[in-house]
Amino acid sequence: MPVQSPWEKKKILIVVRTYPTPAKKGVEVSCTAGVTEDGQWIRLFPIPYRFLDPDKRFRKYQWIEVEVARASDPRPESYEINRDSLKILSDPLPTENGWLARKELVEPLKAHSLCRLQRTRDKDKHPTLGFFKPKRIRRFVIRKDSPKWSESDLAKLSQASMFDAVPQRMLEKIPYKFIYQVFCDESECRGHHLSCTDWEICEAYRKWKERDPETWKDKFRQRFEYEMLERNDTHLFVGTVRSHPASWIIVGLFYPPKNVAYQQQLPLA
Repeated sequence: MPVQSPWEKKKILIVVRTYPTPAKKGVEVSCTAGVTEDGQWIRLFPIPYRFLDPDKRFRKYQWIEVEVARASDPRPESYEINRDSLKILSDPLPTENGWLARKELVEPLKAHSLCRLQRTRDKDKHPTLGFFKPKRIRRFVIRKDSPKWSESDLAKLSQASMFDAVPQRMLEKIPYKFIYQVFCDESECRGHHLSCTDWEICEAYRKWKERDPETWKDKFRQRFEYEMLERNDTHLFVGTVRSHPASWIIVGLFYPPKNVAYQQQLPLA
Protein backbone atom coordinates (compact mmCIF):
# COMPACT_ATOMS: atom_id res chain seq x y z
CA MET A 1 0.00 0.00 0.00
CA PRO A 2 1.50 3.38 -0.99
CA VAL A 3 2.41 5.78 1.83
CA GLN A 4 0.18 8.85 1.82
CA SER A 5 2.09 12.12 1.61
CA PRO A 6 1.63 14.44 4.61
CA TRP A 7 1.73 17.45 2.29
CA GLU A 8 -1.32 19.21 0.89
CA LYS A 9 -1.29 22.21 -1.41
CA LYS A 10 -2.99 25.40 -0.23
CA LYS A 11 -3.50 28.93 -1.54
CA ILE A 12 -3.03 31.47 1.22
CA LEU A 13 -3.36 35.25 1.49
CA ILE A 14 -0.54 36.37 3.79
CA VAL A 15 -1.77 38.93 6.35
CA VAL A 16 0.79 38.61 9.18
CA ARG A 17 4.57 38.40 9.38
CA THR A 18 6.39 38.99 12.64
CA TYR A 19 9.94 40.16 13.23
CA PRO A 20 12.24 37.09 13.32
CA THR A 21 13.38 35.48 16.54
CA PRO A 22 16.34 33.12 17.12
CA ALA A 23 15.36 29.43 16.92
CA LYS A 24 16.97 26.04 17.45
CA LYS A 25 15.35 24.86 14.23
CA GLY A 26 15.77 27.34 11.40
CA VAL A 27 18.37 29.74 12.93
CA GLU A 28 15.85 32.60 12.91
CA VAL A 29 12.15 32.31 12.23
CA SER A 30 9.09 34.48 11.69
CA CYS A 31 5.55 33.64 12.65
CA THR A 32 3.49 34.05 9.50
CA ALA A 33 -0.29 33.83 9.27
CA GLY A 34 -2.84 34.09 6.54
CA VAL A 35 -6.28 33.28 5.26
CA THR A 36 -6.81 30.20 3.12
CA GLU A 37 -8.75 30.18 -0.11
CA ASP A 38 -11.77 28.84 1.79
CA GLY A 39 -11.58 31.59 4.43
CA GLN A 40 -9.83 29.82 7.31
CA TRP A 41 -6.97 30.97 9.53
CA ILE A 42 -3.61 29.29 9.01
CA ARG A 43 -0.31 29.79 10.82
CA LEU A 44 2.90 28.97 8.94
CA PHE A 45 5.66 28.38 11.45
CA PRO A 46 8.56 28.28 11.53
CA ILE A 47 9.57 30.21 8.42
CA PRO A 48 13.24 31.33 8.17
CA TYR A 49 12.21 34.30 6.05
CA ARG A 50 15.61 35.87 5.40
CA PHE A 51 16.95 32.45 4.37
CA LEU A 52 14.33 32.00 1.65
CA ASP A 53 15.34 32.37 -1.98
CA PRO A 54 14.62 35.91 -3.21
CA ASP A 55 11.79 34.73 -5.46
CA LYS A 56 10.05 33.16 -2.44
CA ARG A 57 10.17 36.14 -0.08
CA PHE A 58 6.49 37.01 -0.04
CA ARG A 59 5.02 40.26 1.23
CA LYS A 60 1.89 40.86 3.24
CA TYR A 61 -1.36 40.71 1.25
CA GLN A 62 0.15 38.57 -1.47
CA TRP A 63 -1.44 35.26 -2.45
CA ILE A 64 0.94 32.33 -2.27
CA GLU A 65 0.66 28.64 -3.08
CA VAL A 66 2.55 26.17 -0.91
CA GLU A 67 2.53 22.59 0.29
CA VAL A 68 1.77 22.37 4.01
CA ALA A 69 1.59 19.66 6.66
CA ARG A 70 0.30 19.70 10.22
CA ALA A 71 2.94 21.02 12.61
CA SER A 72 3.96 19.50 15.93
CA ASP A 73 2.85 22.82 17.42
CA PRO A 74 -0.35 22.02 19.39
CA ARG A 75 -2.11 25.16 18.15
CA PRO A 76 -4.65 23.81 15.63
CA GLU A 77 -4.06 26.47 12.97
CA SER A 78 -0.31 25.71 12.77
CA TYR A 79 1.30 24.13 9.72
CA GLU A 80 4.85 23.72 8.47
CA ILE A 81 5.71 24.30 4.83
CA ASN A 82 7.66 22.62 2.08
CA ARG A 83 9.91 25.56 1.23
CA ASP A 84 10.74 24.29 -2.25
CA SER A 85 7.05 24.30 -3.19
CA LEU A 86 6.39 27.94 -2.32
CA LYS A 87 5.17 30.14 -5.18
CA ILE A 88 4.08 33.78 -5.10
CA LEU A 89 0.87 34.15 -7.09
CA SER A 90 0.08 37.88 -7.01
CA ASP A 91 1.16 41.39 -6.22
CA PRO A 92 0.02 42.71 -2.81
CA LEU A 93 -3.68 43.57 -2.73
CA PRO A 94 -4.12 47.34 -3.25
CA THR A 95 -5.01 49.93 -0.61
CA GLU A 96 -7.37 51.99 -2.77
CA ASN A 97 -10.90 52.78 -1.56
CA GLY A 98 -10.00 52.45 2.09
CA TRP A 99 -8.29 49.07 1.68
CA LEU A 100 -11.47 47.58 0.24
CA ALA A 101 -9.81 44.57 -1.44
CA ARG A 102 -8.09 43.65 1.82
CA LYS A 103 -11.17 44.25 3.98
CA GLU A 104 -13.28 41.92 1.87
CA LEU A 105 -10.99 39.02 2.75
CA VAL A 106 -10.25 39.65 6.44
CA GLU A 107 -13.52 41.07 7.78
CA PRO A 108 -15.38 37.72 7.64
CA LEU A 109 -12.87 36.56 10.30
CA LYS A 110 -13.44 39.57 12.56
CA ALA A 111 -14.18 38.75 16.19
CA HIS A 112 -16.25 40.97 18.45
CA SER A 113 -13.45 41.34 20.99
CA LEU A 114 -10.28 39.84 22.38
CA CYS A 115 -12.21 39.01 25.56
CA ARG A 116 -14.49 36.71 23.55
CA LEU A 117 -11.55 35.17 21.72
CA GLN A 118 -9.98 34.41 25.09
CA ARG A 119 -13.14 32.80 26.46
CA THR A 120 -13.55 30.62 23.37
CA ARG A 121 -9.89 29.57 23.42
CA ASP A 122 -10.06 28.74 27.13
CA LYS A 123 -13.06 26.50 26.48
CA ASP A 124 -12.22 24.87 23.13
CA LYS A 125 -8.39 25.31 22.85
CA HIS A 126 -8.93 27.39 19.71
CA PRO A 127 -8.86 29.81 18.01
CA THR A 128 -5.27 30.78 18.62
CA LEU A 129 -5.38 33.45 15.90
CA GLY A 130 -7.83 36.32 15.72
CA PHE A 131 -8.71 39.70 14.30
CA PHE A 132 -10.65 42.41 16.15
CA LYS A 133 -11.14 46.13 16.56
CA PRO A 134 -10.46 47.52 20.05
CA LYS A 135 -13.14 49.77 21.47
CA ARG A 136 -10.35 52.04 22.64
CA ILE A 137 -6.58 52.15 22.32
CA ARG A 138 -5.54 53.80 25.57
CA ARG A 139 -1.88 54.30 24.85
CA PHE A 140 1.20 53.10 23.02
CA VAL A 141 4.22 52.21 25.14
CA ILE A 142 7.87 52.07 24.07
CA ARG A 143 9.64 50.04 26.75
CA LYS A 144 13.39 49.40 26.91
CA ASP A 145 14.50 45.81 26.46
CA SER A 146 17.87 44.09 26.46
CA PRO A 147 20.05 45.62 23.71
CA LYS A 148 21.97 42.38 23.06
CA TRP A 149 21.14 38.79 22.27
CA SER A 150 21.69 36.28 25.06
CA GLU A 151 24.42 33.68 24.71
CA SER A 152 21.85 31.00 23.87
CA ASP A 153 20.29 33.22 21.19
CA LEU A 154 23.70 33.96 19.69
CA ALA A 155 24.34 30.23 19.50
CA LYS A 156 21.07 29.74 17.61
CA LEU A 157 21.91 32.55 15.20
CA SER A 158 25.33 31.03 14.49
CA GLN A 159 24.14 27.54 13.58
CA ALA A 160 23.54 28.02 9.82
CA SER A 161 24.98 25.23 7.70
CA MET A 162 27.31 25.65 4.73
CA PHE A 163 24.34 24.95 2.45
CA ASP A 164 22.23 27.85 3.72
CA ALA A 165 22.04 31.15 1.84
CA VAL A 166 23.11 33.10 4.92
CA PRO A 167 21.96 36.77 5.16
CA GLN A 168 24.75 39.32 4.93
CA ARG A 169 24.00 40.70 8.40
CA MET A 170 23.15 38.91 11.60
CA LEU A 171 19.60 39.51 12.79
CA GLU A 172 19.45 42.80 14.66
CA LYS A 173 18.21 42.75 18.24
CA ILE A 174 15.42 45.26 18.79
CA PRO A 175 16.23 46.90 22.16
CA TYR A 176 12.63 47.92 22.84
CA LYS A 177 9.25 46.31 23.34
CA PHE A 178 6.30 47.99 21.64
CA ILE A 179 3.06 47.63 23.59
CA TYR A 180 -0.53 48.70 22.94
CA GLN A 181 -2.86 49.08 25.90
CA VAL A 182 -6.39 48.47 24.63
CA PHE A 183 -9.94 47.92 25.82
CA CYS A 184 -12.51 45.65 24.20
CA ASP A 185 -16.15 46.42 23.52
CA GLU A 186 -17.11 44.37 26.59
CA SER A 187 -18.49 45.81 29.83
CA GLU A 188 -16.26 43.52 31.92
CA CYS A 189 -13.05 44.18 29.95
CA ARG A 190 -10.27 45.27 32.29
CA GLY A 191 -7.94 46.11 29.46
CA HIS A 192 -5.16 44.26 27.67
CA HIS A 193 -1.45 45.04 27.47
CA LEU A 194 -0.35 43.51 24.17
CA SER A 195 3.23 43.35 22.88
CA CYS A 196 3.41 44.02 19.14
CA THR A 197 5.84 41.83 17.20
CA ASP A 198 4.72 42.88 13.71
CA TRP A 199 7.58 43.03 11.20
CA GLU A 200 6.51 46.50 10.05
CA ILE A 201 6.81 48.16 13.44
CA CYS A 202 10.25 46.64 14.07
CA GLU A 203 11.50 47.53 10.60
CA ALA A 204 10.26 51.11 11.05
CA TYR A 205 12.25 51.35 14.28
CA ARG A 206 15.40 50.08 12.54
CA LYS A 207 15.18 52.53 9.65
CA TRP A 208 14.17 55.62 11.60
CA LYS A 209 16.70 54.96 14.39
CA GLU A 210 19.49 54.68 11.80
CA ARG A 211 18.47 57.90 10.03
CA ASP A 212 17.59 59.99 13.08
CA PRO A 213 19.16 58.59 16.26
CA GLU A 214 18.02 61.58 18.31
CA THR A 215 14.49 62.12 17.01
CA TRP A 216 13.29 58.69 15.85
CA LYS A 217 10.77 58.43 18.69
CA ASP A 218 8.90 61.50 17.43
CA LYS A 219 8.31 59.98 13.99
CA PHE A 220 7.66 56.58 15.51
CA ARG A 221 4.97 57.90 17.83
CA GLN A 222 3.44 59.95 15.02
CA ARG A 223 3.07 56.78 12.97
CA PHE A 224 2.20 54.11 15.52
CA GLU A 225 0.46 56.15 18.21
CA TYR A 226 -1.16 59.31 16.83
CA GLU A 227 -2.09 57.97 13.40
CA MET A 228 -3.21 54.58 14.72
CA LEU A 229 -5.41 56.28 17.34
CA GLU A 230 -6.67 59.29 15.42
CA ARG A 231 -6.41 58.82 11.66
CA ASN A 232 -6.63 55.08 11.09
CA ASP A 233 -9.44 52.61 11.62
CA THR A 234 -7.08 50.37 13.55
CA HIS A 235 -7.72 46.65 13.97
CA LEU A 236 -5.35 44.08 15.46
CA PHE A 237 -4.28 40.63 14.33
CA VAL A 238 -3.52 38.64 17.47
CA GLY A 239 -2.16 35.21 18.26
CA THR A 240 -1.34 33.09 21.27
CA VAL A 241 2.19 32.26 22.36
CA ARG A 242 3.07 28.58 22.03
CA SER A 243 4.96 28.45 25.33
CA HIS A 244 2.23 30.44 27.12
CA PRO A 245 -1.03 29.33 25.47
CA ALA A 246 -3.24 31.67 27.49
CA SER A 247 -1.22 34.75 26.48
CA TRP A 248 -1.99 36.83 23.40
CA ILE A 249 0.26 39.20 21.47
CA ILE A 250 -0.27 41.48 18.48
CA VAL A 251 1.18 39.79 15.40
CA GLY A 252 -0.06 42.34 12.85
CA LEU A 253 -1.67 45.75 12.43
CA PHE A 254 -4.55 46.53 10.07
CA TYR A 255 -5.05 50.26 9.63
CA PRO A 256 -7.15 51.57 6.73
CA PRO A 257 -7.75 55.32 6.98
CA LYS A 258 -10.87 56.51 8.82
CA ASN A 259 -11.26 59.07 6.09
CA VAL A 260 -10.76 57.30 2.75
CA ALA A 261 -9.48 60.55 1.26
CA TYR A 262 -6.60 60.54 3.76
CA GLN A 263 -3.74 58.55 2.27
CA GLN A 264 -0.62 60.32 3.58
CA GLN A 265 1.66 58.08 5.60
CA LEU A 266 5.24 58.41 6.74
CA PRO A 267 7.42 56.43 4.32
CA LEU A 268 9.53 53.55 5.61
CA ALA A 269 11.98 53.86 2.72
